Amino acid sequence: MKKIGFIPLRKNSKGIPNKNKRKMVGRPLFTWVLGEAIFSNLDEVYVFTDDEWVINFIKKEYHWTSKVKAVLRSDESATDTASTEYAMLEFCESINYQFDIFCLLQATSPFTTRTDINACLESLNKDYDSALTVVNTHRFLWNENGTPINYDPLNRPRRQDFNGLLVENGAVYTATKAVLQKHKNRLGEHTAVVRMPEDSLLEIDSESDWIAVESLLIERQKRSKTSAKITHVVLDVDGVFTDGTITYTKDGEHTKSFDMRDGMGLEILRQFDIQVMIMTSENSQLVAKRMEKLNIDHVFLGVKDKYTLLHKLVLEHGISMNNVAYVGDDVNDLTNICSVGWSLAPNNATDIVKSHADVVLSKPSGAGAIREACQFIMNYNKRF
Repeated sequence: MKKIGFIPLRKNSKGIPNKNKRKMVGRPLFTWVLGEAIFSNLDEVYVFTDDEWVINFIKKEYHWTSKVKAVLRSDESATDTASTEYAMLEFCESINYQFDIFCLLQATSPFTTRTDINACLESLNKDYDSALTVVNTHRFLWNENGTPINYDPLNRPRRQDFNGLLVENGAVYTATKAVLQKHKNRLGEHTAVVRMPEDSLLEIDSESDWIAVESLLIERQKRSKTSAKITHVVLDVDGVFTDGTITYTKDGEHTKSFDMRDGMGLEILRQFDIQVMIMTSENSQLVAKRMEKLNIDHVFLGVKDKYTLLHKLVLEHGISMNNVAYVGDDVNDLTNICSVGWSLAPNNATDIVKSHADVVLSKPSGAGAIREACQFIMNYNKRF
């Protein structure tokens, strides 16, 4: 049974310009749900967009998986007045409905997890032909004419005695092929509901919404941390190995400076069976040469979605995020900083990274910060 995911993206956004690709906790907003879809039970995930930037981003960023495909949508399906169903049906017809289960995922729902996606997929059976995610809200609702909708105000219930209402959060919708062909709609005649946390009811329509959602995501990532032995260390390069500056010659060539003591610290870590990995957004041959000199085999260059790649590596190595220490300095490291077992930042890192790192090192980048981080990790691991 073939299960496909579908993420519709439009280039233009009225409320928040470039909302879908704006960085949320250091990652383009749409990558939050895309990353979870990759690790869900979906067989393929299609991003349907009129934005060439997104298409090129996906081709470069997720080359390590054949699961993700970017498809150019028509101008007609990307207008302000075109419905999501219009885009869904245009896509389904373009692939001749070659699937059994269709899963609509909304890029503006970054709280969606692979667990939520899988629960919706598993809900489809002989009793249900579609499913959607909801939130149980305990709000008391009223009509504009001043009459209550869901409770008796003269017998106001306590919150713990009030069942509340289930409200669509717009995150995940699943349906069988037959539903789409018959009803031309994301939902059928028999719909199952899958509950998500109340935070996921927040919609991103304004700058205030953006700030609230970003804060909640950061706290969610931090709450998942537990104590575990560090087995893998992942490091950014510019602003961690180097002081973040680049020197150009008159011929356009550039150079970077590295601290020899940092290299020795990493060598000592490897003697204690701690694996070292490099993950940088720059695609630099200078960096590749330096890491080759340091005998570091796991070097990932040109990475923009560092969190999704880190998840892939964690699964491949059979460890958890709590076994990882991460050293980073800027906003594109932020999700990893908030998610791993131990996060460390040089003392000249950006303020937002230092405010969320577990440890702010006394040394600056390019001047002993990595060596200090190595010593911290070795001392920490002694308890295990």
